[in-house]
This record gives sequence, structure tokens and C-alpha cells, in this order.
Amino acid sequence: MSARFTQYLRHEANHLWQASFEHPFVCELAAGSLPENKFRHYVRNDSYYLKEFAKVQSLAAAKATDLNTIARLAAHAKATVEAEHALHETFFKLLHVSPEEPFTPAPTTYRYTSHLHTVAHTGTFAEIIGVMLPCYWLYWEIGERYKQAKPNHPIYNQWIATYGQEWYGQLVQEQLDRLDGLADTASDEERRRIRLHFMISSQYEYEFWDMAYRLERWRF
Repeated sequence: MSARFTQYLRHEANHLWQASFEHPFVCELAAGSLPENKFRHYVRNDSYYLKEFAKVQSLAAAKATDLNTIARLAAHAKATVEAEHALHETFFKLLHVSPEEPFTPAPTTYRYTSHLHTVAHTGTFAEIIGVMLPCYWLYWEIGERYKQAKPNHPIYNQWIATYGQEWYGQLVQEQLDRLDGLADTASDEERRRIRLHFMISSQYEYEFWDMAYRLERWRF
């Protein structure tokens, strides 16, 4: 079961992932035609998301039971804070965004991060890995799919290059292997919950592109 569990999840979510691959935000970014105001909205929301994601990675480390896993998940949280957030700081400069500028996350961003935190606080260790996995995995597949793209845009070139790099693929594979191993000892009910969390996160990943493309904001 374990060797096939993540592939089962990937198959179940395929229609959602295909929708992400084909979303105008992703396609226009790869083509270099995405309006910068939409990417700016994405970056500001993603910066907020990454801070919350690092907290969820840290909560996963707190629920791990062996020292190596604790150390690895702490390293993942550190990588999120240092590598990916540094990338967004670069984008902030290129897009003339001030970190001090008041910001409220869009409704989709708020709902997605709330979903992650709910599972992190109430779920098992395996459930936390499952709820985080689409963020890792989908971006890696996008990086692989579009790594030959030539947007000819300094920001979009850098964004695509980041997720196609070997170091990022190694982080994804580590989490895939971890969840497959956890599935070995999980009950049918726990696997059902992991699937549900994975599917919800996969839908939110699609909605995140849509949020950015539509410049989604609160109605108040």
C-alpha cells in the first residue's frame, strides 16, 4: 500500500492539478505575458502563505517521534523561511512592494492557511504531511513542466527556475517517501482523512492561482 499511496493521491487529484497546469495565471507566466499587477497580488499573498506554511512545518516537527524526522522537518521550515521567502523579498524589490505596506490576505489565502492550521493542530503527523504535500509537489511538477519556458521576463524567469531546481525536487521526494512510509501503518480511516486533506489542499492550490488572476479581495 505505501509504495502506491502517494501515486493514488496524485491520480485522485489529477483533474485539479491539470486545471492548475492550464490556468491562465500559470500559462501566461510561462509565456511572459502575465500582467505584473496580477503577479504582484500573487507574491504578496504567497509571502503571507509561506510564513504560515513554515509554522505548519514546525508543528509537524513537533508531532514527529524520532530525532531525524524532527531535524528534517525543522530544516524544511528553515528552507521555507530562508530560501523561498528570500526569493519573495527579491520580487518585492523588483515589483516595488514595501514590506511595511499594510496587507490583508485575500479570502482564498485566508481559507487555505486556515485549512493547513486546522489539520496541523487537530490531525496526526501523517495527516499534516498529507495536507502540506500538494504545495510541495504541484510546484515541482509545474517547475518540471515549464522549465524549458522562456518568458523573457526577469521576474518570471526566476520564478520558473526556482521550482525546477534539483534541491527542490529532493525536498519533494523526501516528503513523498515520508508519506508512503507512514501509510504502511495508517488505518483505513486515517488514510481516508489524509486523502481528504490532500484533495482540499489541491483545490486550494488551483484557487490560489485564480485568486491572483482575479485580484481577489474582501468585499469590505
